[in-house]
Amino acid sequence: MNFERIRFLRERIGLSQRELAKKLNLTKSTISRWETGEKVIPLKHFITLCNMAQTSLDFGLGLNKDKTRVLEKRKLDAKVIGKHLYELREEKHITQQNLAKVLNTTQSTISSYENGKTTILTAFLYAICIHYKVSADSICDKK
Repeated sequence: MNFERIRFLRERIGLSQRELAKKLNLTKSTISRWETGEKVIPLKHFITLCNMAQTSLDFGLGLNKDKTRVLEKRKLDAKVIGKHLYELREEKHITQQNLAKVLNTTQSTISSYENGKTTILTAFLYAICIHYKVSADSICDKK
């Protein structure tokens, strides 16, 4: 992941770390840790930040350099993400066990993501995008 993009997005919307933390009901140190890569931003907050900066998830993750403004607001929907993960696996003929191995997790974790019971970790979303050359926006959007 490109942690510098978190800072870029925050600056793009003209907020200090403290101001962003207040908007997200978090601490300034949490924002700082995201920007330095000490912690990975949760997908819920990452989507909110990309929405505020009107940019794609792919740009925010550092998967592309296209700064084009995206005006459509995205919402975190674990069921939609799970459905898209399942469709990706089917399309690429990947088993849950193989995907779990790529992400260094368990098959039951993948199943929880696909069933919409658990929201995928931002780091796992990024790893899937890199490994399978897919868009984070296509996995997270309702389209």
